[in-house]
Amino acid sequence: MTWEPELEELRRREQLARRMGGDEKIARQRAAGRLTVRERIEKLLDEGSFHETGALAGRGVYDEAGELKDFTPTNFVVGSGRIAGREVVVSGDDFTVRGGAADASIHAKQIYAERMAGEQRLPLVRLVEGTGGGGSVRSLEQMGWTYVPMNPGWELVVDNLRVVPVASAVLGPVAGLGAARAVMSHFSVMVTGSSQLFVAGPPVVAFGMGQTVDKETLGGSKVHARGSGAIDNEAADEDDALAQVRRFLSFLPSSAWDAPARTGAADDPERREEMLLSAVPRDRRTPYDMRAILVALFDRGSVFEIGRGWGRSIICALARLDGYPVALLANDPKVYAGGLTAAASEKMTRHCDLAETFHLPVVNIVDEPGFVIGVEAERAGTIRAGARAMAAVYQATVPWCSIIVRKVFGVAGAAHGDASRLNLRYAWPSGDWGSLPLEGGIEAAYKAELEAADEPEALRAEILARLDAVRSPFRTAEHFGIEEIIDPRDTRALLVEFARRAHPIVARDPRPKDVGPRP
Repeated sequence: MTWEPELEELRRREQLARRMGGDEKIARQRAAGRLTVRERIEKLLDEGSFHETGALAGRGVYDEAGELKDFTPTNFVVGSGRIAGREVVVSGDDFTVRGGAADASIHAKQIYAERMAGEQRLPLVRLVEGTGGGGSVRSLEQMGWTYVPMNPGWELVVDNLRVVPVASAVLGPVAGLGAARAVMSHFSVMVTGSSQLFVAGPPVVAFGMGQTVDKETLGGSKVHARGSGAIDNEAADEDDALAQVRRFLSFLPSSAWDAPARTGAADDPERREEMLLSAVPRDRRTPYDMRAILVALFDRGSVFEIGRGWGRSIICALARLDGYPVALLANDPKVYAGGLTAAASEKMTRHCDLAETFHLPVVNIVDEPGFVIGVEAERAGTIRAGARAMAAVYQATVPWCSIIVRKVFGVAGAAHGDASRLNLRYAWPSGDWGSLPLEGGIEAAYKAELEAADEPEALRAEILARLDAVRSPFRTAEHFGIEEIIDPRDTRALLVEFARRAHPIVARDPRPKDVGPRP
């Protein structure tokens, strides 16, 4: 006597589960340009590394003798596998089974995935499509009763942001709870054209708001990855989206109990780029290419930008210095001259929190003219969002280094680093700082003299010439108001030295923070 009959039944049920929603539903999924959840998992993970949990969960149909006639798997797949040799937890909605809406076991499997990642201290990848466990009217009719809404396991979703890296890929239309799960991540990406994200889809919007709108207009990547900031990045296709998830995780430790690892140190740490001598124009009002500077300073090919399409006056990225991962902030002088908007402040806050959570030293490449001003800026609540960003900077405890390449003005400029601890800063000779730009302050400070002058423009030019001498960064250095002024070509070597010193510091006693990132 053996248990071979039961093992045969096990293999049969596993095979039925792999059919997902059936050939017709799979064909429909592929016709829409989307992969099935199992194809996505295969592409995401190292070959052959996926170990599934709960494949037998679903709904069986039995004959009068109690024998299984048919089986529909639950529309949620969960398990573990490896990305670049490192263990991760992966979960995914199966849109071929009831469009990813709730069924009898999806909540239990979602909770299992969250708990598995948190308790085993493993990164979590969510492949989101459909409502992701949200309700449907059809399910209520089948149940025969309705319920007061709740989100089982949501406390795990929140707490995981504090302890393990979480990345979400939006790979189709996503609404309700699925949308909420997608944004509760350290990194999120959606596919241009085939992914949409919204609180409620077009039919519900038409009924509730009287607005007729298609899915793409309501919640496409242009709305969220280039506007609202609900999603960080866009991807050209699903392969690109999964590649971005893999790359994001490569910079981070497996959990907040670990230090980030050094990898891929293939670039010359002493590399000096001649272009840095002329990268910043002498005319202070002329924009320039900040991303070209980043390419020159960080390891070749290592800069991975997050949220490029929104809050665009701030560049947030992960990068490497001699193989050591760091969190990167930089102003983009091509957008609002690099000034902080409400959206840019929000993006900056999230990035600082990411660095703090996973022990990434921060490098800030500074050209900050201040908060963006004007009626629209005030209506957007720029000062509140900006103050939150300042709080994130001042609450950070990871090593921090700022490279001041040009402007540092006002309250926003004060957020280039935490002045209450070691202010490790290097300024280029192009540095220009103060409580406000001199050109903008002359009219207020010398108003009476200018109004009384026979030739106000000549007097204004004379005053500006006098103040130009005062604004010299060398005057500041005389008073130790700036610690070092450097040759821009020496910046990379100094940053590598910073990274080499910083990583042993963060590796001494890594542990989770009491409070997680601001989602």
